Amino acid sequence: MKLNTIGLSETKTKDIAKDLNVLLANFQVYYQNLRGVHWNIRGKRFFDLHVKFEELYTDANIKVDEIAERILTLGETPLHTFDDYTKAAKVPVGKNVSEDEKTVRLIVDSLAELLKIERQILNKTDEVGDEGTNAMMSDFITEQEKTVWMFKAWLNETV
Repeated sequence: MKLNTIGLSETKTKDIAKDLNVLLANFQVYYQNLRGVHWNIRGKRFFDLHVKFEELYTDANIKVDEIAERILTLGETPLHTFDDYTKAAKVPVGKNVSEDEKTVRLIVDSLAELLKIERQILNKTDEVGDEGTNAMMSDFITEQEKTVWMFKAWLNETV
């Protein structure tokens, strides 16, 4: 087995980078959804949600960069066109969503998709000893699970 510079199997890191590119595409759609709901939120909860959505899209933008840089660290090229993103994304696209409960539902549904992808990557990276990617996925999952819980509480739903 041929190892790359960071001591991981070249073949296995190509596969992980492919999965990370899927995550990157989904995060880009999630990010754009957050921008859209931030811009378009209406109603009595405008002030609270407008600020919260900005917090979330700022965080998502940082995560997009971290994912792309991890792909580069693994020796591969991150996806970087909207065409690639839309082909690979499973996160729902929120077009013209402005009502408070619908915006929060879009975020919960988007995070549920991201969590599925991240758990798959977490399991795969655990098997091959890719601690860098594994730690990143673990951190993302922990944070996003809490966000889902909070938004589900806001929706008056249980997890």
